[in-house]
Amino acid sequence: MSTHDDLSADHDPPVEATPSSRERLERALLHPGRGQVVAAVLLAVLGIAGVTQVRIAGTDDEYAGMRQADLVQALNGLQAASLRNEQEIRDLQSTRDALRSSSDRTAAALEQARSELSSLGVLAGTLPASGPGIRITITAPQARLSLNNLLDGIEELRDAGAEAMEINDEVRVVAQTSFDAADNGIDVDGQIVSSPFIIDAIGDPESLETALRFPGGFVDDVALDGGKVTIKQSQSIEVTSLRTPVKPQYAQSTKSK
Repeated sequence: MSTHDDLSADHDPPVEATPSSRERLERALLHPGRGQVVAAVLLAVLGIAGVTQVRIAGTDDEYAGMRQADLVQALNGLQAASLRNEQEIRDLQSTRDALRSSSDRTAAALEQARSELSSLGVLAGTLPASGPGIRITITAPQARLSLNNLLDGIEELRDAGAEAMEINDEVRVVAQTSFDAADNGIDVDGQIVSSPFIIDAIGDPESLETALRFPGGFVDDVALDGGKVTIKQSQSIEVTSLRTPVKPQYAQSTKSK
């Protein structure tokens, strides 16, 4: 062998021995890692909990000493009770839904009835009214206004959609209102109203004024007789005079079927 080979052999690094499986196991047992310690603690806790649960179940189980026939009978009783409870729940839910639906229908019907009653009361003149509309002031020579002109004006207001009217803050004008000539003015439902004649009408202000100012209409007719008409639009017209309802002489109410 050459001298170079001898020198190379003398300088080779020492080879470390690989630890055996037994040595690795001993090392793990004697020097456990953090993960191993946590796993061991969790396993111990689970074991203790399992033992405790088994003991509690063994001491508190009231069915442990029962015969098979008794267990079957007890199970049947529980199933029957469960079915009865489920049926009772369904019945209560059905009753609740029916009451809720009935309550909603009743509330809607009552609200509609109140709304219709209020509308009918305004039209019949038995309830006060307020809303947008116009105030008409009529001055006539010698404090006289042609009855025909007044009737034409009232009809034009109705055709234009007037929902409530009154004259001189005293007399409510409805479909049954009567008009007649009088010495000091006009007889409206037995009450004398005199000049200046003021008519309050609730409805769309533009439509109402246009109906009176139509060429050849109310304003022009009053002007031909020497009178003057002033119209003022407002978003707050008050009609407060009321009409006493007349009791029917022949008709009588009947119950609806």
